[in-house]
Amino acid sequence: MQTEHLYLIALGSNRRHSQIGSPAKILAQAIAALEMDDISVFSQSRQISSKPIGPSLRLFANSVAIISTILAPDRLLDRLQQIEAHFGRRNQGQSWRDRVLDLDIIFWSGGIWSSEKPSLAIPHPAAKNRHFVLHPAAEIAADWRDPVSGLSIAQLLYRFNHSKRVDPRVNQH
Repeated sequence: MQTEHLYLIALGSNRRHSQIGSPAKILAQAIAALEMDDISVFSQSRQISSKPIGPSLRLFANSVAIISTILAPDRLLDRLQQIEAHFGRRNQGQSWRDRVLDLDIIFWSGGIWSSEKPSLAIPHPAAKNRHFVLHPAAEIAADWRDPVSGLSIAQLLYRFNHSKRVDPRVNQH
């Protein structure tokens, strides 16, 4: 018998699709695309809007979903990349470009995972520094724990929102 795993998946879009329309509509279609024979969408957050990281100028539509599947992380990543390609994503060599759809594995019920081929690290290394992941994740998975820090998503969001600012004038000579 194969074990079911839960995954927290982040969804993002900031480029229109010629047939689907706006980024918000793309995320709704992406949730539907996740529903397959061996993947079930367990829960999804509301969508939020966020500023882009990097050179892109367009606002992102973001949300997260909890899915259930028997797929191991590397096999799920393959599936997510197939869905991205179906929506028109191309690997263009530059990070943080405008994109029709971006799907990232943030956490999974198995704890820590890493592999080189394909390149995958769970928990997602940058998730704890991204409000557009933590805010919607706290809506549906506030008690999930980061296996590295032991902190819940709610605690990670609190720390993100209340991070201490360093005064650049301190320790200047």
